[in-house]
Amino acid sequence: MASNTILQKKEEEVKELAEKLKEAKVILLTDYRGINVADVTKLRTDLRNVHTEYKVIKNNIVKRALNENGENGLDDLLEGPTAVIFGSEDYLEPSKVVYNYTKANEFYKIKGGIIDGKVMTAEEIITLAKLPSRQELLAKLAGALLGNITKLAVALDAVKAQKENA
Repeated sequence: MASNTILQKKEEEVKELAEKLKEAKVILLTDYRGINVADVTKLRTDLRNVHTEYKVIKNNIVKRALNENGENGLDDLLEGPTAVIFGSEDYLEPSKVVYNYTKANEFYKIKGGIIDGKVMTAEEIITLAKLPSRQELLAKLAGALLGNITKLAVALDAVKAQKENA
């Protein structure tokens, strides 16, 4: 039987993880079989650049931390080797980083996750990761608006020139 100090340590670990997961905008569960240390180090660096943590934690501890926050929709995904990715600033960029990594590494798989409190399947997360970033969407909107404004300015200039000639 486990000693009281070990049980107490595990309880503290669960509470600490539960707090981090409660604040997270994105929680992704991934299967990390078949990747080497160099690849996972690069992934960790890429995730750190978007203010996201990558941790390999025992499934039982993750399950307890999620249950402490009232989330049990991911319990069936917590089997086999599971890495937990969570970030509290943005949900799109970490999803994109992980998705791009899965494209480059055929063994690395997204199992599912929680985005803004909603349990999502791997397919939903991949669909979200394929969307353009906020900056790209704003740039496209600005370009579309600028194009229409330019057309309006040309049309008004033509009307002005027509009135002057008449």
